[in-house]
Amino acid sequence: MSEAEADCLFCRVVAGELPSTIVRETDTVVAFRDINPQAPTHVLVIPRTHYADAAEVGREEPSLLVDMLAVAAAVAEEEGLTTTGYRTLFNTGADAGQTVFHAHLHLLGGEPLGGLVGGVLKAPSDA
Repeated sequence: MSEAEADCLFCRVVAGELPSTIVRETDTVVAFRDINPQAPTHVLVIPRTHYADAAEVGREEPSLLVDMLAVAAAVAEEEGLTTTGYRTLFNTGADAGQTVFHAHLHLLGGEPLGGLVGGVLKAPSDA
């Protein structure tokens, strides 16, 4: 774990160095819209402190996982997803689809999401 890593995309979002559409911030996390959304609502909830993945967060600062889920639930309510449902998802490791190695929670909703595995990510032009 480190405060920030210069080459980390999400550390740069936290630092305000990269543009993002932030939907909620707390002292511990930042939530912003995914640039390649896989559902009508696709928000990433990331810790302000750099951790490589959710497993590292769980080992080093488990209460941060609670913060991330609480922010995801608040955003889901704000987005009107609580009556129809939404998905929260951590990808941990390359085989699980993690492409940015800064822990992040996906909040997805706004349409029926279907199965969880085996699907193909939507291309940016499909969004």
